[in-house]
Amino acid sequence: MDRRTSEKDGDTSAKERPTLKTLAFMTGLGVTTVSRALKDAPEIGAETRRRVQLVAKQIGYRPNRAGVRLRTGKTNVISLVLNTEREIMSFVSDIIYGVSEVIADTPYHLIVTPYSRSQDPLDPVRYLVETGSADGVIISRTQPNDPRARYMLERGIPFATHGRTDMGLVHPYHDFDNYAFAGEAVRYLAGIGRGRLALVTPPVGLTYYRHTVNGFADALSEVGASEVPFNTVSIDHSIEQIRMRTAQLMRRDDRPNGIVSSAAAATLAVVAGIEDAGLKLGRDVDVVSKQSSELLHLFRPELLVVNENFRLAGSELARAVLGWIGGADPGSLQSLSTPGEVLPYRHSQDQ
Repeated sequence: MDRRTSEKDGDTSAKERPTLKTLAFMTGLGVTTVSRALKDAPEIGAETRRRVQLVAKQIGYRPNRAGVRLRTGKTNVISLVLNTEREIMSFVSDIIYGVSEVIADTPYHLIVTPYSRSQDPLDPVRYLVETGSADGVIISRTQPNDPRARYMLERGIPFATHGRTDMGLVHPYHDFDNYAFAGEAVRYLAGIGRGRLALVTPPVGLTYYRHTVNGFADALSEVGASEVPFNTVSIDHSIEQIRMRTAQLMRRDDRPNGIVSSAAAATLAVVAGIEDAGLKLGRDVDVVSKQSSELLHLFRPELLVVNENFRLAGSELARAVLGWIGGADPGSLQSLSTPGEVLPYRHSQDQ
């Protein structure tokens, strides 16, 4: 009986999470020394820090978040707030990878806070702030006058936005230059003889809708091309809706011979609609699309693409949030990614 009880106790003990005391016992150091070594305290020798951190990694030591919060007031958590329903062929995995890569060697952990299209986008942010669940927050689908950004600014919560606001308030962000993307796409299409162009836009309420539409319009004027209005859909519409309305557009006498698409998932539907109308991509019409992965050329080699690097976006957003937490000026934590050239099939194959 005693032996069985002892074995049971031993099993329970073996499954307990390693603590600072465990590390102290295994390294022969004091608990305070171990704690400081894990934090890279300069008063602890480099060799000691290396040894403690190696043992911690080998035994799977993780700080107790509740204890850390009690001692420091911090959670060591960064929250990425995403409307995952909207992200098809999604940037989600890439942006998570980028954030995770940056925080891997810090005390911080990433949590993804999803919300649905039926929710107010402010709800998950309000929850995080009111419960003190995260030290920093990253949001996407940024609006010109974004209530989430205003809310966090008023409460002093470090955050970064994927996309810019237009509120006259300074905060960290990372954005892709969609004005430049739309302009490059128009100029490329005009250069290959396409003069009647349509645009599949981002959702109207988001900041990058304005950037994209303005870049498209300015470039049309520059090259002397004309717009074929296509404002019955945006990239937020379903694949079926985009396909059906593209087919309707392409059956018109005044159909476009060039299309600029703001997202890869929408481009799949656009191509399907073109083919439903009995037309051939690359002969009757050319399409320039943004993409975040190397999939579109596998789908149709005739597509023209511009790459948007969401891993870079995740990395920049993580650095921005950590920088603000660390006391940096929010205005110094802003970055804008410039689009590369439009890539026809043969160029992408060479890379």
